[in-house]
Amino acid sequence: MSDTQTLERTDTAHFAWDKRWQTEAGRADWLKPADDVAMLIASLQQDGPVKALDLGCGVGRHALAFARAGFETHAVDLSEAGLQELEKSAKAGGVEVAAQLAPMTELPFEDNTFDYVLSFNVIYHGDPDIVKKAISEIARVLKPGGVYQGTMLSKRNGNFGLGTEVAPDTYVREGDDDKDHPHFYCNAAELVALFDGFELRSLEDKLHSKPGSWHWHLVAERLA
Repeated sequence: MSDTQTLERTDTAHFAWDKRWQTEAGRADWLKPADDVAMLIASLQQDGPVKALDLGCGVGRHALAFARAGFETHAVDLSEAGLQELEKSAKAGGVEVAAQLAPMTELPFEDNTFDYVLSFNVIYHGDPDIVKKAISEIARVLKPGGVYQGTMLSKRNGNFGLGTEVAPDTYVREGDDDKDHPHFYCNAAELVALFDGFELRSLEDKLHSKPGSWHWHLVAERLA
């Protein structure tokens, strides 16, 4: 096998996450909203009614936080197990979340629908074409001036360059949980280029809980 190969599909990491969401232990670390997401939710509450989308919602930690904040909340994922957990939690918490099964590259919404789209640890699961298509879909469903918040994998991340390069800056590590599926990495200049059509509010390379787990955190506004 050559160092670089072409896959028919590279947006396959939801298979690994679907298995994770089926167990209590797998869900345990994914129940509390990220701090920077919680801060932006609080800020957006001051701006009036918000229609929000949690893209790649998993078990719904952020979608549920949207709903509790009074947002009109929509959520999509390709994990049936994750969506089932979200629906159970929403019912138990007495909040409404419109959740549906859908890929990040074909969002089932009209243009200019949302004030706020979040995609946390999601859209880098694929090759550059998949990532670009996901970003294009985010821009399409956001209203002009709408806010996008998300993460991308940094080239400072300790997994960058490990395994088989299946597309430019995209690696697979066979037998390693969701790393068995393609992950795309970028530096700051490459990230800014990917988000052409957005005005960056903030961009920070943050270390997550595991050593070497650097991720870009960004907040951006869709330009008119």
